Amino acid sequence: MNTTTRRNAMLGAAALLTAGALPVMAQTEIATWDRIASSKTLRIAAVAGGAPNYHKDLATGAWSGIMIDLANNLATKLGAKLVITETTWGNAVLDLQSNKIDIFFGLNPTPQRLKVITFSQPLYNNAFSLIARKDYNPRTWDEMNKPEVTIAVDVGSSYDNLVSAMYDKAKILRFEKSADATLAVQTGRADVQPLVVTLSAGIVKKNPSIGHLVVPEPIKATSTNAGLRQESDLRWKEYVDVWIADLRKTDTINTIVLSNLDKLMSIKRSEIPAIVSF
Repeated sequence: MNTTTRRNAMLGAAALLTAGALPVMAQTEIATWDRIASSKTLRIAAVAGGAPNYHKDLATGAWSGIMIDLANNLATKLGAKLVITETTWGNAVLDLQSNKIDIFFGLNPTPQRLKVITFSQPLYNNAFSLIARKDYNPRTWDEMNKPEVTIAVDVGSSYDNLVSAMYDKAKILRFEKSADATLAVQTGRADVQPLVVTLSAGIVKKNPSIGHLVVPEPIKATSTNAGLRQESDLRWKEYVDVWIADLRKTDTINTIVLSNLDKLMSIKRSEIPAIVSF
């Protein structure tokens, strides 16, 4: 089956889902695809205080953010009602494993997570950037591998893994919390803190006294994916992958990310280095 035929088949299946047509499954636990079809609901979880990915209005309880917009888009395609429960980043994997939700947006497929849940293809690639002290402006990653350069990271994070693999000369300060690494840059104890650009841009925007945003070349990035429950029936994962591919072809994801950075964090496109796209 070629790509076009497969895409049409998968998207056509959504019409069957909306109509409630269900294949018979010889298994104890209902497949995610069938559960969505029978209930006409799409269950996700969201993290309060996780802007720009997730934001909860404390007055109204309404959710917004990059991942909420993506979830709404998917629910509309499925003809399903979106049902949102609150969780934490740490509990999201457990929510998938215990079948509390059908999908969780915004996870990176680490080796540990790949052992217990399934991942979609990348929603987008989030560029690694630096919060740098104001008088320091490294243009490349390589030029930071010097004894006089100090890098602050939260211990055990993807940023810790990144710089540990890249640098054998630079000094690396490791902190329990990301906020402490940021403070090290602000107070002059460190020259830079690596973070994905969607986070670093928000921190610098909120408190410009910390430093400034730098995206060294060549661009290095980590993928942002959707997490799914492991199951033998692959129809749900296949549908999600086709949906993501179509969003990327139309540049919809880039638009959703940039609009939420503006709406939730007042970050304009002009404030993100031009070499970065989502």
